[in-house]
This record gives sequence, structure tokens and C-alpha cells, in this order.
Amino acid sequence: MVNHRQAFDEIRALIGARLSQGEADRDQHGQSETWHRAPPPDAVAWPETTQEVSAILAICHRHRCPVIAWGTGTSLEGNALATQGGLVLDLIRMNRVLDIRAEDMLAVVQPGVTREALNTDLRATGLFFPIDPGANASLGGMAATRASGTMAVRYGTMRDAVLGLEVVLADGTVIRTGTKAAKSSAGYDLTALMVGSEGTLGIITELTLRLHGQPEAVSAAVCAFDSMQDAVNCVAVTMQSGIPMARIEFMDAVAMRAVNLNSGTDYPEQPHLMIEFNGSPDGVRSNAEAFGEIAADCDGRGFRWASTPEDRTRLWEARHAAYWATLKLRPGATGVVTDVCVPMSELPAAVEAASADMEAAGLMGNIVGHVGDGNFHTLMLVEPGNAQELARAKAAADAMARRALAVGGTVSGEHGIGLGKRALMGEQHGAAWPLMGQIKRVLDPHGILNPGKLVPDHEDASEPAGSAPG
Repeated sequence: MVNHRQAFDEIRALIGARLSQGEADRDQHGQSETWHRAPPPDAVAWPETTQEVSAILAICHRHRCPVIAWGTGTSLEGNALATQGGLVLDLIRMNRVLDIRAEDMLAVVQPGVTREALNTDLRATGLFFPIDPGANASLGGMAATRASGTMAVRYGTMRDAVLGLEVVLADGTVIRTGTKAAKSSAGYDLTALMVGSEGTLGIITELTLRLHGQPEAVSAAVCAFDSMQDAVNCVAVTMQSGIPMARIEFMDAVAMRAVNLNSGTDYPEQPHLMIEFNGSPDGVRSNAEAFGEIAADCDGRGFRWASTPEDRTRLWEARHAAYWATLKLRPGATGVVTDVCVPMSELPAAVEAASADMEAAGLMGNIVGHVGDGNFHTLMLVEPGNAQELARAKAAADAMARRALAVGGTVSGEHGIGLGKRALMGEQHGAAWPLMGQIKRVLDPHGILNPGKLVPDHEDASEPAGSAPG
């Protein structure tokens, strides 16, 4: 392993005790929410300003020291693991809401601000930020992974929410992308390039975000179905009918059993849809009635309406807790998690095939998803250290991804690529994948930014200063 002591000495001189090489800090930033593992980083730094990020990257660029951006550590594909050592740049202290422009329906924030913190600041404005991946993730991390979540079916993803960015490039150069205007046709869309780049092209230090008006009326419900196929068919018909859903979420019988055990609820252990309508009182009522007719035609029953904010909160907390609740079904297990996204017409068959994949693998697991846009997730429970179980789960996940590609879908709708999906990038993108590597080499010639992720291998990554390129 390359010794980065000189780089760390220079960074320590810059930010003092906010650089740590302590074992506890390194281990904390070497963890993953799922089965992915890597050695801990060599050091962790907590910058507080863009200027500090710029200076740190200039030092690391000069010494060829890898740099991995870190938000709240909630990614599921090992996106922020330091596979080649180096420095984790924890941005959680850059957590200020810099500006709220209610009249322009936008906010300017630092990357360490979480989505819940931003919405707390917005309460008095009549506006809210709708992108909700479940975890209280940092907005910088959400932009870096192009996150979406339960409300994407109505409000879109981080691709739609980010109007502009401040980004520090690998050599410390600070650039700004996008504007505060509603649209622009001036040059390459560098904002879109950075959103979803998973920290491989630059470090996001500021975001300009699109906000939305808080709806006048909100209604949410949960209903049960006899079969997974009936529930998913209901989703497909609903979306094809043009009913404006705010959320439409699927949970299979395993997920509902886990939620009941975890939350003390008493839902039937059957496939369920969780739905929400936003808008005017008359519009919400009309949309709910139209959905009810479709659900009845698909043999849906047992509607439970959440009419108060507290009831709605409990409903969506149960959905967001499905991952941790399912882990409890096999104490000590870890999760192999994957997500794919397919065209709506292909959703019923894709979900059915994913269920068959997990059954064939002989693994307990669940299927949940933001199925209103064709995106679903699977969690397979494996015993840590059981290589055979892990191999079966990974093979099943790969089969789901390749099946999605075969029908014009994608290997990841929102989790990103990280370590788990990188081997599939060539299959999805063909000749465009090496092109992504060429773009990275232009912006990060030494390959120091989150090396080993997203793009083909960068031969010069981690080479000490003064050595010949690989």
C-alpha cells in the first residue's frame, strides 16, 4: 500500500484535529449497510468549507492520494468504500442551508444537509423538498448517486431536483454548474454529468435544489392482494390510466411479515400496495376513487386509509423500515440488496421472475419497490462468511439485472453502481462505458477520486508522485 504520510501531514497542518488516523474513525468509515466490505481508509478528514475541500484535494492530487467523499454512509452498493485506501472526506460538517428563495422555489445548501433537516427549515415557507429515498441521507450523497425514492413517480429524481452545483475537481479547481434560472441552453450540461457520478469526477460542495409547494390535501392508504401478480398488475394499470399518484409502493408477503414483527402492526401477510395522493381536496378524492375501482378489478381489498398526518407518518415509516425489519427475520444475517428498473409494461413479468430467482437460490428475502416508475428492490438474507449463499444471492441479483437489460431497463434505478454493479456497466452501456472512463481521465488524470468505482480501471490510480504512469 502506498504511504500517504506526507499528504496527511500537510492536511493536518491545514485543518488540525479534523484529520484523524484513529482506528475507530477509520473503522466507522469502512462500513457498509449491506454485505459489501473493504479495508478501512487510511485517514478521515472533516472539512468545513469549500476552500478547505479545495486545498485538501490539491494536496491529494499532488501526492496521488485517493479521496472518497462520504455523506451519511447509507449507500447500499459499497459506493463510498475506500477500496484502495487513502482519505475519506466526510462532508457532514458542511451542513448549512445557505439560502431559501421561496419566490423562486429553490434552496441553496451545503452537501452535508440532510433531506429531513432541509424540510424542517422549509416548514414556514409552504414549500418542501420531495425526494425521499427512505434513509435520512445527505443531499450531497443523494445527488452523487442520483437518488430518488418513494415520491419519484410524481416529483422525479435528483436528476430533476438539482438545478446547479458547486464542485471541487481532483486538482482543487472549484467550478459551478447550472444556474438558478428555470432553464438554460448554454453549453454542456455539467450538472447532469456530476449528478450520479458517485464522487468519481468531483466533490460536491454546494447544491441549488428545486422545491415544490406543499399539497393542500394528502390521502394515503394500504391495501392487500391475494398474489404478487395482482398487486403489480394493479400498479401497471393505474399508471397507464394516468392517475397522478404521489406514491405507489409495493411490498411482498415477506416484507409485510417483517413489518408486523418490527412495528407491531397487524397487516395480512400478503402482498400490499401503499399509496398516496396529493393535491386539492376534490382532486385527491377523485383520484382515490378511481384507484379504488382499479384495485377492486385486480382483487385488491382491505383498504386502510391514513387520514391524519400521524397515521401517514406511521404508514411510511413502516415502508422505510422494511430493510431493517427483514434483516431481523434471520438474526445475524447480512443483506444482498439489488434494484433494477424496467419499462412499466415489463414490470409484472420482471417482479415475478425476480421472485422465482430468489426461490431458486434457496434464500429468504423480500421484494419491495417504488413500482410506479418500474423500480423494484430485492433483499436476500445471507449468513456472513457463507460463500455458497453469497454466490447464489449474487448470481440471482445478476440474473435480475440482465433480465432488466434485455427489456430495455437498467441495472440500477437508484442505488447506483458502487462495487456491486460495476461488472455490469459494460453490458448496459457498451462502447459508452469506455467513453465514461475517458471523461474521468480528463477531469481526474491521476484517478484519485473514488477509484475502483463506476468506470473502467484507471491505470494511474494511487501511483505515488514522481512515478511513471501505469
